[in-house]
Amino acid sequence: MNLPDTMPPATLLVIDDSPDELSLLTEYLRDARLRLIVAFDGREGFEKAAALQPDLILLDVRMPRTDGFAACRLLKADPRTAGIPVIFLSGANELEVRLQGLRLGAVDYISKPFSPEEVIARVGIHLDLHRRLRELAPAAGNTAAVASTPAALNSTVRAAMDILQHDPANPPSLQALAHQVGTNEKRLTELFRAATGLPVFTWLREERVMLACRLLADSELDIQQIADEVGYGSASNFTTMFRERMGMTPRDYRQARRQQAPAP
Repeated sequence: MNLPDTMPPATLLVIDDSPDELSLLTEYLRDARLRLIVAFDGREGFEKAAALQPDLILLDVRMPRTDGFAACRLLKADPRTAGIPVIFLSGANELEVRLQGLRLGAVDYISKPFSPEEVIARVGIHLDLHRRLRELAPAAGNTAAVASTPAALNSTVRAAMDILQHDPANPPSLQALAHQVGTNEKRLTELFRAATGLPVFTWLREERVMLACRLLADSELDIQQIADEVGYGSASNFTTMFRERMGMTPRDYRQARRQQAPAP
């Protein structure tokens, strides 16, 4: 099975500590017109992603040393790799595990054992979506494009992002956040602008929108539950924000994404 002929060649990084599963994935993907890179743990995968800039990353959750969640934090905290979409590979289908990955910035999950059709379909969907977002980024001011700029992301900004991403619905005040990462409000704002091009809470607002998109596409949470997850007090307020930002209601977005998804 191949990706659509209209899709340009792409580079895919597969991070998994199991030689057998790596072999299986590369067998599925060998004939799909993809350039494949492999890594055997999260740290190696992060380093290869930073150096080689793949178009998409398949990332195993359970690995020794640097696991998939830690690797995803590294990828999303570094401006060189923050804009690369990540699909988790996992045999764990518990809702909380899936939500943790989505909160960290993953765009999708592929469950083990793998289905060749599902792997190809999901990879194709997200490669196409990523290409479209990059084409729209200059006009729309897309956050992922901003995050991929070469500005250095120092440890203070990374620590602040980790705090905000841990519970985006209940962020600390700017003063409290600055105190937690060992600086003052003015300096934290300056560092955030230098690293992302955005003030702290504008960046968080965009993170909330992207988290909402992932939850709508990849979870069974209802609209009110997603509104709670991303820090909006009511489904109506969340719907208004989402329509203004994405040009459609949350329900319409969910329906559109699920129509794109492969049949089970």
